[in-house]
Amino acid sequence: MLRDMMPHFELYQPDSLPAALDLADQLGPDGWIVGGGQDSWDWLKNRIKRTVAVIDLSGITALRGVREEGGGLAIGALTTLSDVEQDPLVRQRFGLLATAAGRVASPQIRNAGTLGGNLSQDTRCWYYRGGVDCYRAGGNMCYAATPEGQNREHAIFGASRCIAVTPSDTANALVALDASMVLARKGGERVLPAEEFFVGPAVNIERMTALEPGEILTEVRIPARWAGADFYFEKVADRAVWDFALLSIASAFRLEGGQVADCRMVLGAAACVPWRLREVEKALAGRARDAATADAVAALESGAARVVKFNGYKVPLMENLVRRAVRGS
Repeated sequence: MLRDMMPHFELYQPDSLPAALDLADQLGPDGWIVGGGQDSWDWLKNRIKRTVAVIDLSGITALRGVREEGGGLAIGALTTLSDVEQDPLVRQRFGLLATAAGRVASPQIRNAGTLGGNLSQDTRCWYYRGGVDCYRAGGNMCYAATPEGQNREHAIFGASRCIAVTPSDTANALVALDASMVLARKGGERVLPAEEFFVGPAVNIERMTALEPGEILTEVRIPARWAGADFYFEKVADRAVWDFALLSIASAFRLEGGQVADCRMVLGAAACVPWRLREVEKALAGRARDAATADAVAALESGAARVVKFNGYKVPLMENLVRRAVRGS
């Protein structure tokens, strides 16, 4: 239950990226970076996490908007999800991302929530969110993985002690589009492929992204490679709005002569990171995108899944999502 008063913290509201980077450098791990705040304010209201200071980026207009770049697009991290969904360039060239952004939560949240925030948000595992001293919180147990654990929404791939999943609806779309993330810090920046931006528990069990203290996600870059491709996105959730995925799929196809020349197929809510279905991608090369192919490849990754007590349904659900993505319906 949310409390009615946040704990004390210092609030900084820089109006330029250099000023924000100066603050992030000075404060390091004591500076909580906030975009739209849809995830951050919950943590602080619940008092599960605390911080010395908050760096509110919402006044930095330079981090908003969509622009063309080398045939692809560059999207500021503070661009709202509604703006991503509705932007003509995104819809025309990379409809996969527009569709994914439009499936996040509710219209009200999309109007305030940012692309960078959706990508950087923490997992929604209720043990972790409830303040339980689990592996991800620095403890020595994953309570969701116990025989009595409530784990219906948890991982079937890539678990390493922690079995939480990424809650981001846009993450798997951007991995499918071979996007890159620009991470800025005082004195420079680094650019990471989307697949390297998200990190699993075997890499760092206390983080979900490669962001280091003092760094700010400033931009998402989508190359021209998949512009205008055939896309398919589907999110399965308990409710049509204001809910996190039980499982989702984002796919991009390039066809030549009626056959698959190249493709990307990425699951959301299947692992702590967006999960590439590489065996399916390999098997689709040179095949027709039809029902027979869909049936042939649907279960290729199923044997690698590791289910717990209440999430076994995700395996047949994954197979059906693969079928629909291959067929395009």
